[in-house]
Formats: sequence, C-alpha cells, structure tokens
Amino acid sequence: MDQTTLNFIVVGASFALYFGIAIWARAGSTSEFYAAGRGVNPVVNGMATAADWMSAASFISMAGLIAFVGYQNSTFLMGWTGGYVLMAMLLAPYLRKFGKYTVPEFVGDRFYSNSARVVAVISLIIMSVTYVIGQMTGAGVAFSRFLEVDSTVGLLIASGVVFVYAVLGGMKGITYTQVAQYCVLIVAYTIPAIFISLQLTGNPIPGLGLFSNMAEGTAGAGTPLLVTLDGLLTDLGFNEYTTGNSPWLMALFTLSLMIGTAGLPHVIIRFFTVPRVADARWSAGWALVFIALLYLTAPAVGAMARLNIMTTMWPNGVEGEPVAEADLPDWFRTWSATGLLAVDDKNGDGLIQYYRETGPGMADLAAERGWEGNELVTFNQDILVLANPEIAQLPGWVIALIAAGGIAAALSTAAGLLLAISSSISHDLIKSVINPNISERGELLAARISMAGAIVLATYLGLNPPGFAAQTVALAFGLAAASLFPTLMMGIFSKRMNSAGATAGMLAGLISTCLYLFTYLGWFFIPGTNMLENTAANYILGIPPTHFGPIGALLNFGVAYFVSRATAEPPQHIQDLVESVRIPRGAGGALNK
Repeated sequence: MDQTTLNFIVVGASFALYFGIAIWARAGSTSEFYAAGRGVNPVVNGMATAADWMSAASFISMAGLIAFVGYQNSTFLMGWTGGYVLMAMLLAPYLRKFGKYTVPEFVGDRFYSNSARVVAVISLIIMSVTYVIGQMTGAGVAFSRFLEVDSTVGLLIASGVVFVYAVLGGMKGITYTQVAQYCVLIVAYTIPAIFISLQLTGNPIPGLGLFSNMAEGTAGAGTPLLVTLDGLLTDLGFNEYTTGNSPWLMALFTLSLMIGTAGLPHVIIRFFTVPRVADARWSAGWALVFIALLYLTAPAVGAMARLNIMTTMWPNGVEGEPVAEADLPDWFRTWSATGLLAVDDKNGDGLIQYYRETGPGMADLAAERGWEGNELVTFNQDILVLANPEIAQLPGWVIALIAAGGIAAALSTAAGLLLAISSSISHDLIKSVINPNISERGELLAARISMAGAIVLATYLGLNPPGFAAQTVALAFGLAAASLFPTLMMGIFSKRMNSAGATAGMLAGLISTCLYLFTYLGWFFIPGTNMLENTAANYILGIPPTHFGPIGALLNFGVAYFVSRATAEPPQHIQDLVESVRIPRGAGGALNK
C-alpha cells in the first residue's frame, strides 16, 4: 500500500470517529451547546482542555521554534504551562461558581453593564478570529502535504469537518471530539520522538534522552547530546543552543504568555462544563498533566531534530565535507517538493554548505573554502514535527499517524475558538443585548448560525490571510493579556471595581496593544506593510510587539483603578456577589439553578 493511500485511510478513520461522536453527542439545548450540560467529568474535561489548548502552534510550530533558537524559546513552555497554573488558582473555580456560560456574560453581569459586555465581546472576537486563522491555515498545509491535495482544497475539507461536529454538537460534541483528538495527537507526537531518541541516545524516553550521551555509531558517540549539538552549531557560526539572550525580555515574554493563556476565552469556557466548583480546579490540574506529556517531549523533539538537520548537512562533522546535493536523503527531497524546504548550490561545487554567514570567523572560513553563502536557502521551521518520522525512517503508518495528529491539533483548537465566537454573538449580543426575549429554541438556532458564519469567516481568512496573519498568536495572546485577564481578575478580587473602571480599563488595554502591534507588525488593511522598521532600535524601551501584553495589562489595571476611584461604588448587591464568588466552596447558590 502506498503512503498516500495509507494517509487517507488513517485520516479518514479519525474523521469518521469525529462525526460519530458529533451525532452521539448532539446538543439539544442551549446548556448543552454552551456548556455541555455542565456534566463533564473533570478528567475528561482536562483531556479536552489539553486538546483545545494544544493547537497547530503547539503540535507543529513549537518544536521548530525551539529547534532553531534553543533555550531562548523555552519561554513558550514556561509561559504556556504557567498560564494554566494562574488559571487554576486565580480564575477557574471563581468563574465556575459564578455559574455563567461565557466570559462576556461574566463581565456584563459582574459589572452590571451592557457596555462592558460589548467591549468584552469585541475583544473576544478579535483575538479568537486572529487565532483561528492560523489553525485553519495549518490544517490546510497538513492536508496538502500528506493527502497530496491543494492547500485550498485541504482548508475547505477542514472547514467541512469542523462544521459538522461543531455546529451539530456545540460544546457537548466538541468536548468528546477533543478527547478523541487528544488521544490521536499525543500518540502521533510521542511515537516518532521515542524512536528518534532511541536512535540517537539509546534512551526510549525523549525527555531523558535530551540529557543523555550520544549512542554508539552516531556522531559524537559518548558525548552528551546537548554538548554535541552546541559544538556543531558554534563551529558553523550559530549561537550555542543552550544559551539565551536578554533575561529581561525572556521574563517579559514568559509573563505575556502566562497571563495571555489565563485570559484566553476559548480555554476559560471549558471550566464552565464541569458539575461543581471543585471540579474546575481539578480540570485545570488534569489539563496540566495531559499537556505536560507533550510539553516535556517538545524540547527533546526540537533538539534532536536540529541535530538531525546538522548531521544531514554535515554527515562527517564540520571538519569534513558538507553533503553532496545528489546525496541528500529522501525525506529532504520529499519536503522540497512542497516549497517549504529548498537548497541552492551557489558556487556550483555540487556540495550544500549550511552555515551562519555572519558568525565569528565564518567570513574568513568561507573565503578560504570558496563558499558563496548559506545554501540551505529555505527551511520552514513548521515542518520539523511533520517530517520527523521520515527523518527517522519510521514505518508508513507512523507518518500517517502524524498526519492525523497535525490535523487533529489544528481542528481541536479551531473548534474551541469558533464556539467562543459563536456563543459570544448568540448569547451575549443577541440574547443579552439585542433580543432578551428570544426563546431557547431561537437562541440555539442563532448559536448554530453564528457558528456557521464564524466558520465561513475563518475559512475566508485562512484562504486570504491579512498582512498580520503570521503574527496571529502574538496578537491573540497580547490582546487576551491586555484586555480580558485584568478585567476578570478585578471582577473577582475587587469589590470596589465598578462598570466605568472596568470598561475604561479594557478599552485602554485593547487599544494600546492593537496600536503597538499594528505599528510594528503592519496595519492589517494594508497587507505586507510596516509603519516603522521592525528593529529593536525603534521599539519603545526595546520591547518587541510580541512582548507587549503585560504592558497593556498594566495600562488596563491602572486606568481601571483611577476611573473606578473617581466614580461611584458598585451597588451593594454586586459587592455581596463578589464576596460570595471569592469563596468557591461547594456548588454555591449560583449552581443550584
């Protein structure tokens, strides 16, 4: 059986499973559509939350980021996992006790203001739409490589699959589908990692293999893997893999990812699905366990993939000759056909030199050896995880499993984001603001129509990404950190925070972050443009746009504080409500409705 047919069978079987779950778990009420009837077991919810969180960025991109930068990009691991600790300790149980369906509903009711509710809806839609673009596009790329169809066709197939189980099942269908998707993606991620770890170090546990010695018969046998990798990189002018740059910027970016994670609405609404307040905290704990299974493996995948790339280009080490173009391995040629990987023999010597042209002493070495520049001219970092089975020459079924895992990662997060958009429109705008008297049947229909509309929009943007599409993750996390996270924190822990302060704070965080991101990353309505040269010299205090979230959060907190102190206190019944929410013992009155 050829590889493409095997890929179709495995991916098709996973789709059949998702459709079956959607039919079995079809939502019949708004409670089931928004919160799965609040009957999800915390272990199941933890697994679904992990799948909801581990998007195409975690499954596909994170290992590539770590592989090509090293320790510096460990901030992704620390920030994203740290965000779940914040969520478990500071948000999940309190929001669950409040007993609502959506984040904007909490904001609107806690701050007794439709204006605050609408601002929260706007923030949610902006961050969710920008986040979902990357998921849909990632699914299209995975389809195009493994099923050998055009990326546009792949994106349309992905949209159709999400449409079936998200519109039909709502949160109930999405929850159990995400459990299945988690099982697919974690198996797909770890099996190749285990084989590669065995090949390079003899240790079957990738996280331990990362700190083990190289196995006999490999380059640098008997030397620690990271020492071998550092040596190869520095000899070719690259930075050491195990060193970072500015501790200040690393800390700021980690904080941005942490509070951005804690403020992402599609993750928060998962904690509204459990029966009791205590279950919300347990869900977050289980989510961390399930996420850790992938995140503890990702650094090893990144380091081992980078080592494999180095030894592919320099099979005899940097003291020997680089690889001949005719001798490039089969996986290299396969991925070159996608346009995501390319070489160019600039000096016509039949060899492919891979080195950092600006590294210390590399100009002299290049002149001495007659090199004309780095000849690995294209290497898309996102291919590393997808190409891992082929690099390790694993069986075809493992390659098919990776295809299913990559697609599952993209679809699981896309579904959660689309549900967050749908519920904010149907429940927080139509039900709460536009037509409070709408029937439950009408609201459920509006929710499904909103979901379908969100899928169409996400598909269109995936096919025609705006100029800032490559920065969707930075934008989503920055906006979540600057707008919703501070508002939720103040809503839970400050009885004095009123509607005027919360609304002004959200607007300050939202607008300042948008302005900073769009200034340095280009305005979305002029694709490909930059308002200022994207260099550290032009950044305010040297802060890159991806690190701005905490600054926006500080502005949110500051503006909210001063405005609330200059205006009237919240009504007494709101202050009493905040006091009761801050003691999340048992189910609470809000849960007995």
